[in-house]
Amino acid sequence: MQLKIMPKKKCLSAGRVPLILFLCQMISALEVPLDHGEKAKLLEDLVQPPTITQQSPKDYIIDPRENIVIQCEAKGKPPPSFSWTRNGTHFDIDKDPLVTMKPGSGTLIINIMSEGKAETYEGVYQCTARNERGAAISNNIVVRPSRSPLWTKEKLEPITLQNGQPLVLPCRPPIGLPPAIIFWMDNSFQRLPQSERVSQGLNGDLYFSNVLPEDTREDYICYARFNHTQTIQQKQPISLKVISVDELNDTIAANLSDTEFYGAKSSKERPPTFLTPEGNASRKEELRGNVLSLECIAEGLPTPLIYWIKEDGTLPANRTFYRNFQKTLQIIQVSEADSGNYQCIAKNTLGIIRHTISVTVKAAPYWIMAPRNLVLSPGEDGTLICRANGNPKPRISWLTNGVPTEIAPDDPSRRIDGDTIIFSNVQERSSAVYQCNASNEYGYLLANAFVNVLAELPRILTPANTLYQVIANRPAFLDCAFFGSPLPTIEWFKGAKGSALHEDIYVIHENGTLEIPVAQKDNSGTYTCVARNKLGVAKNEVHLEIKDPTRILKQPEYAVVQRGGRVSFECKVKHDHTLIATVTWLKDNGELPNDERFTVDKDHLVVTDVRDSDGGIYTCVANTTLDEVSASAVLSVVAPTPTPAPIYDVPSPPFDLELTDQLDKSVQLSWTPGDDNNSPITKFIIEYEDAMHEAGLWHHQAEVSGTQTTAQLKLSPYVNYSFRVMAENSIGRSLPSEASEQYQTKAAEPDKNPTAVEGLGSEPDNLVITWKPLNGFESNGPGLQYKVSWRQKDGDDEWTSVVVANVSKYIVSGTPTFVPYLIKVQALNVMGFAPEPAVVTGHSGEDLPMVAPGNVRVNVVNSTLAEVHWDPVPLKSIRGRLQGYRIYYWKAQSASQRNRRHLEKKILTFQGSKTHGMLPGLEPFSHYALNVRVVNGKGEGPASPDRAFSTPEGVPSAPSSLKIVNPTLDSLTLEWDPPSRPNGILTEYTLKYQPINSTHELGPLIDLKIPANKTRWTLKNLNFSTRYKFYFYAQTSVGPGSQITEEGVTTVDEAGILPPDVGAGKVQAVNPRISNLTAAAAETSANISWKYEGPEHVNFYVEYGVAGSKEEWRKEIVNGSRSFFGLKGLMPGTAYKVRVGAEGHSGFVSSEAVFETGPAMASRQVDIATQGWFIGLMCAVALLILILLIVCFIRRNKGGKYPVKEKEDAHADPEIQPMKEDDGTFGEYSDAEDHKPLKKGSRTPSDRTVKKEDSDDSLVDYGEGVNGQFNEDGSFIGQYSAFAILNHKQVGYLTTLDEKLGHLQVLHPLLPLHPHFSLCPKTICANSPKLACFTTCLLVTGPLVPALHP
Repeated sequence: MQLKIMPKKKCLSAGRVPLILFLCQMISALEVPLDHGEKAKLLEDLVQPPTITQQSPKDYIIDPRENIVIQCEAKGKPPPSFSWTRNGTHFDIDKDPLVTMKPGSGTLIINIMSEGKAETYEGVYQCTARNERGAAISNNIVVRPSRSPLWTKEKLEPITLQNGQPLVLPCRPPIGLPPAIIFWMDNSFQRLPQSERVSQGLNGDLYFSNVLPEDTREDYICYARFNHTQTIQQKQPISLKVISVDELNDTIAANLSDTEFYGAKSSKERPPTFLTPEGNASRKEELRGNVLSLECIAEGLPTPLIYWIKEDGTLPANRTFYRNFQKTLQIIQVSEADSGNYQCIAKNTLGIIRHTISVTVKAAPYWIMAPRNLVLSPGEDGTLICRANGNPKPRISWLTNGVPTEIAPDDPSRRIDGDTIIFSNVQERSSAVYQCNASNEYGYLLANAFVNVLAELPRILTPANTLYQVIANRPAFLDCAFFGSPLPTIEWFKGAKGSALHEDIYVIHENGTLEIPVAQKDNSGTYTCVARNKLGVAKNEVHLEIKDPTRILKQPEYAVVQRGGRVSFECKVKHDHTLIATVTWLKDNGELPNDERFTVDKDHLVVTDVRDSDGGIYTCVANTTLDEVSASAVLSVVAPTPTPAPIYDVPSPPFDLELTDQLDKSVQLSWTPGDDNNSPITKFIIEYEDAMHEAGLWHHQAEVSGTQTTAQLKLSPYVNYSFRVMAENSIGRSLPSEASEQYQTKAAEPDKNPTAVEGLGSEPDNLVITWKPLNGFESNGPGLQYKVSWRQKDGDDEWTSVVVANVSKYIVSGTPTFVPYLIKVQALNVMGFAPEPAVVTGHSGEDLPMVAPGNVRVNVVNSTLAEVHWDPVPLKSIRGRLQGYRIYYWKAQSASQRNRRHLEKKILTFQGSKTHGMLPGLEPFSHYALNVRVVNGKGEGPASPDRAFSTPEGVPSAPSSLKIVNPTLDSLTLEWDPPSRPNGILTEYTLKYQPINSTHELGPLIDLKIPANKTRWTLKNLNFSTRYKFYFYAQTSVGPGSQITEEGVTTVDEAGILPPDVGAGKVQAVNPRISNLTAAAAETSANISWKYEGPEHVNFYVEYGVAGSKEEWRKEIVNGSRSFFGLKGLMPGTAYKVRVGAEGHSGFVSSEAVFETGPAMASRQVDIATQGWFIGLMCAVALLILILLIVCFIRRNKGGKYPVKEKEDAHADPEIQPMKEDDGTFGEYSDAEDHKPLKKGSRTPSDRTVKKEDSDDSLVDYGEGVNGQFNEDGSFIGQYSAFAILNHKQVGYLTTLDEKLGHLQVLHPLLPLHPHFSLCPKTICANSPKLACFTTCLLVTGPLVPALHP
């Protein structure tokens, strides 16, 4: 006879933990339980063949950066030994130093972290677990390292495409293991938007049904993410430009050939065609249980929509999903029934097309009935059945102890019939492990099942005298776990001399459990389970107690309260007197608000100062360890009103309650209904109060129809009952009636143990046991105490126990350091003990580690990073829980300064059992030392010997400072401080500089090498009055460091040094300020300039807004430290306010200035520069100017003197000093004395500088050099009939026409020309062409009106 236990009929909680644990197991065959526990102890002398309990997956992809762990766990009695094969041959792990087997396990650990490659260990592995009863084998485990290859290099040409044409951007990711996940993003790592028009296919390509101009971009990038190695590979960006038909024609005509375009079709609307798949039909094969993915992507204009149908059936509603804007159809958990033809339909306004995909579902083998373990007694018969299905049909083969049955040792009791092995008259030698292999071309299944021949007396595994507590009228389950061979029969008896229980009232499950479907009070008592087989009998007693259900006698009632009022909800609870009940209040099924307005006492919830947010559903929840009940009421909050509160038409309370037919377990209650207040009563609610145990708490008893006035009530013993009745109609519930007369209808052990039991040591030689004590309601009787028990987990010692009271902690002294202990805490009172408590594991106290890590090695990666390796310490020396390893490292002394001593130590902690770590942020060219310590919960262990290492040279930091000093006409001197962090030995400095013209354009860059021992350098032969920008950095043998930049200006004349604000030196103002704020406005723009005095390297910002408006200032950041900025996007004809400030300087803001933009021009503008009439007019004007110039020069050659008009005002520009100290006027100038005609080459020597000895028109000769002055309105030259502004090397010169001599005279230099001079509304002249000689910008007559200073 085959001994097996069939699955239970049902698994219901009866309130007892041991019962739940056992009944909720699905026991498929009689098996020796080898796991830890009381049941295993009872069977520890039994033998059992090996069973594989855990193994690695068949297709095992490993991370090549980590050690390889191939799992193989098995159980058996005696414990099995393990061996491995690799690629079909024996794998001798002793010959490979990198391979170890986990103790007590078959799991292989291949250490490739220190040396070795993962590819070396690719192959097919199989584990065998063997003991004296047989051998079990694992699946074939195919081990392969994951791969994440790079994209092959390719040159991607830019794509130019006509608007409306289709496009496919190929991804073609590298083949990795496992396959990569594909997605498209741009350079900013933002996913590219997808839609019905643009979407990614299953192959990773990006499909455009039609392109639009907004698709133009240069960064279509395909990314491949390999999840196994957490790496992402990137394809080269693809550039796409979408142009219109006109642009396309122009582009082809200009520089492209037809072959450079993806399509030459018209962008007119067109019907759909499929981009993928091709043709009208295709085929798809998928395996059973996988996800079937079908894809159709179409192009067309307008964008086609995709629909799916199945030709010979409907799509499964609960397994079908549409992805990628319906372009992908997915069916999960696909089966053979999903085979057939699927159609995708692409449709737009111009047509419709179809594609048919023929789907075939194949199947790897799957179980119909896997073989199950057999436990037989000598002489019995049995069968092993192995049935599997698949497509194609799998082939079944049998192995015995891992060897094909055909070549295994013969067993006369065994006969194989296809998928079944039949055993007859087995003997003890028939014990073995059989393997069933079901395979087809798509995979295989392998199952181990043992035959264990045993002759064993019956044994009952359920602990004796187990107590079960169940609420009345609920099912009760009494456990009788058993073992025996042959399989015992089970009988149940009630009482000492009771007869056998039968199936008419009770249910006896095949696993031995006795079920009482509806437990009543009279079912309480002692039950005996008897197990019999031909070798003997075993008995066990258990106890059943039936408890009264918990009830709510007085439920909370519906309430309407005015805002600011007070409301009280009542909830009286009755429960079994041997149980402890707790009452919890909820609001809208959540916790009560944490508000002092909510107060809870024994049976009431009170809310004061009611607010609108307090409205909702309030629920009273009463629960014990065995059951739970609840009742709810609604609170409505209304606005306060001066009128009296309205009368609500809920029923009046019932009255005249009477008790009749009083029996031990029932009573009849009758009452008289109150007024229904014009709304029929729908039901009556009956509540009860237990005056003996919970006086004042009312519990729900029953509900009856609104037409009844009597009710038969079931009662529980040892309760002093009172009843009350409430009526309910559609409006709400009435107040409760007066209580009825009292009717009284009988202590127990604790039914639960303390929770949160823990064992942790506070000292190396103790164990502190703590628990959460029971409250008074849970004690179930007087004299509550706790029995605390402990013993070492890995020892054979007996339990040590102590009984304590009124505490929640007990300290065990004299324990070994960090040893695991088994702990349990049991409650007891004068009536007896609580059920057997659960056993938890704790540890005695930790001590500091004893051993330092050894073999510390340092690998310097670069000048700022080092990698540290060490050997782990032995586990026994840790003496606690391993927290990790801690590296202390410090800079011993700099390689460039040997006398420096130790700096502060830095600490890095590496969690867990890591044996390596990285040290970042090191200083280049430095000596370091380090040591390593192991850390546990107590602290650090001893340090390893200090290990010294050095970092190589790096690149230096920027020079500490750079100053421009002693500017002259043609030279500048630079002074600097060396880098604060040289990071090595400086080899040289590099100076690069270039001139900057008046429009801030940069000239050619000049490169100069300077010895490393210099801190000062003079540049000669520079252009006079020219601004230069300097870039300066230091170098070591590794390379150049960070650069520092500065700007400087050469002077106009050696005799006149520029004032500090021009930038010739680094003279700093004591108090920073911004002054001379001016604005030059056009129609929609304005140019702002200012003068700054203060520290260098300041970043400015410009704030502006509409004058007179209260709107916030708008802020613009100025690029660099320049002193001008252009505002754009202004409104024409509008007054604006503006101010300038410096970033990072609180309160450092200029005064406000106001300007007005020009009036708006006509909206319809024509580019007159391309008009013929304008070109002709400009030619005529140019010719006229040329004639006037010739006449002027002829007249000027006649000579003459011109007086200068005295200044009209005394408003002097602070940047320019008065021209004369006596009266501030110009004297008379004649060509006979100082001035010569302007001739080619007369003013500019070969080095393009104006020197005093070479020029008659020096700055000193005219108005005392740079100290001359003129009014903003230009009135000082009002006596001249003509004037002009000359531009030479970004310096402006004011000139006049000498009618007598016929040539231009230089009156005064305007130094320098402001960059935005040409943008002022009334500016006379812009910068002239860059000629070697002086040239005239513009010649006008009359006085100079506009401002000539910045």
